[in-house]
Amino acid sequence: MVPVRVLGLAVDGGMQPVVLLTPIDEGVGPRTLVPIWVGAQEAASISIAISGEEPPRPLSHDLMQRLLAVVGAGVERVEVTRIDGGTFYAALVLTTADGRVTLDCRPSDAIALASRVDAPLFVAESVLAETGVLEDASEADPEATEEKVEEFRHFLDQVDPEDFQG
Repeated sequence: MVPVRVLGLAVDGGMQPVVLLTPIDEGVGPRTLVPIWVGAQEAASISIAISGEEPPRPLSHDLMQRLLAVVGAGVERVEVTRIDGGTFYAALVLTTADGRVTLDCRPSDAIALASRVDAPLFVAESVLAETGVLEDASEADPEATEEKVEEFRHFLDQVDPEDFQG
């Protein structure tokens, strides 16, 4: 497993949200990016978590965090374990009073929860080898990056708050 961090969120050409993961200690040169497509609600939830904002009402991932705290469990780590047919799979590794528990989950949910509790993220070497792409010079350009951030902010502005009401 390779330790990674959330580099940020972007949107693809079809305006689909993508969370970008990158290895933590990659050294010099272009970064390797692991793009994982997520739903609009999950993208908004991840964005809120990594920016440190507080939603007006708890989102599902906030509820997960609170439930874990109430039952005395914690998130030990998140692992993006494999990709099959274009679908990413993840494991949420919890510490509980009865020991370690590993749950199968969607990467978007695992990343949103890990971002809230500051849990470490990992990607399997095989997933990194299959899906990792080198950041090109235009992506490393601060102006190009800012354009992508603005594009994503515009996307989030279009999300209806009612999408998050239960």
